[in-house]
Amino acid sequence: MAHTEVLLLKPLENLGAEGDQVKVRAGYARNYLYPQKLAVPLTQANRKHVESLKKRRAEREVQELQGAQDLAKKLEKVSLAFAVKTGEGGKMFGAITAADLHKKLEESGILIDKRKIHLHTPIKTLGKHETKIKIHSEITVDISFDVVSENPIEPTAEEKAAAAAAEEGKPRRTEKRSTRSKTHSAEKAETEAAAEKEEKSDKPVRAKKPAKTEKSE
Repeated sequence: MAHTEVLLLKPLENLGAEGDQVKVRAGYARNYLYPQKLAVPLTQANRKHVESLKKRRAEREVQELQGAQDLAKKLEKVSLAFAVKTGEGGKMFGAITAADLHKKLEESGILIDKRKIHLHTPIKTLGKHETKIKIHSEITVDISFDVVSENPIEPTAEEKAAAAAAEEGKPRRTEKRSTRSKTHSAEKAETEAAAEKEEKSDKPVRAKKPAKTEKSE
């Protein structure tokens, strides 16, 4: 397969940046790089532009680094939360993916390439999670986000059974209160009866009047 050397005019991922001299397939250069003005054939005349291209590249990289630093500051302050539907035991329906994070960041006013979000495994559990966002070759930011249930979490069958067993083991409060009430009433009645008896014993006994007798004529 024929190859050719080209001089890059613009940065290309996995290939190089402006001012780089690289070897690519001839068909790729002819059908894509040249028509898109991403590169030119590496000729003696075009070699003269190498220095100016590298200067332009250095200026661009400084601007990109500054922009990445500003973006990193925004990402460190952002607060993300996802409310999801859950079933028994808080099990999620669906998962949180990099696309969901990308959309949530856009809603927060942060525009970023979705490919820079390194969330390789979809999130399927509630709680706090973290992922990395590589916004620059020299800058990677760790962001955290919360996944919460938008509906009350229904306990599992095992949790229901455990709660029922624990409830059966507890003494019934109504019976305890009833017993306390009866005991208190009985004690109160006994106290009142004793007081009444004592009160009667303290009263003086009145002498009985003698019965009237009939006078004899």
